[in-house]
Amino acid sequence: MNIILFEANETGKPLPKGDERTSHLLKVLHKKAGDTFEAGMVGGSRGTGRIEAVEASGSLVFSLDLGESPPPRVPLRLVVGFPRPIQLRRLLRDLANLGVEGVDLVGTELGDKSYRNTTLLTDGGARRAFIEGAVQARDTMLPSLEVYHSLKMWLEKRPWERCGSFLDTPDGDADFRLPSILIAADNVRPTGSLARLDTPMRSALIAVGSERGWSDRERDMLEGAGFLRLSLGPRALRTETACMVAALLAMEKIGALD
Repeated sequence: MNIILFEANETGKPLPKGDERTSHLLKVLHKKAGDTFEAGMVGGSRGTGRIEAVEASGSLVFSLDLGESPPPRVPLRLVVGFPRPIQLRRLLRDLANLGVEGVDLVGTELGDKSYRNTTLLTDGGARRAFIEGAVQARDTMLPSLEVYHSLKMWLEKRPWERCGSFLDTPDGDADFRLPSILIAADNVRPTGSLARLDTPMRSALIAVGSERGWSDRERDMLEGAGFLRLSLGPRALRTETACMVAALLAMEKIGALD
């Protein structure tokens, strides 16, 4: 763990002996009473934690001194056709690690409908995956996560237009940005390559299909909504791999890797 994250309702309470964070601090980092560690509040500031005492029960009493801002968010949102649940967990972790603004999961016409029934979305697994990625990046902010029954429903809702984190204004005083470009990753008859795209990019919204890609009807819907269908190269990629490739290419063009 590169940072120890706490939920707001955990302040003022000892960490139990069986908590993964307690084990990490005491057994991996070999911390003891009086020692400090990197800490943060999920959705809030980061800074320093201090071990006040290790109780006889093994619980850890701590205090927090948080006043630092988390790393800046990457102005990038992904909409993803449901992958296999085991891939989904890794994907959510890694996208949180990159610091993307949000992830929308959609059912697609060629995707396996059973993937939508993953318990990750109902048992807190998705949030835990996000936290794992944030911990690695010494971040405290988690991407937003929304679920849509179909790509058609998502396009009709146009959530990127009401997502506050994407509104941009010329004077730069706004807190939000609208995506400056809409991209659909697609290796079937693409109109260009994301790697070679030279369009100025302040922020982006990227759509990645499920394992079997987009149907022709979905391609028409994406193009009708203003998405550029761009290739990620000649190989057929796993959904999670395609998401990471697309995200990193977009981050480079946005300047988020500088």
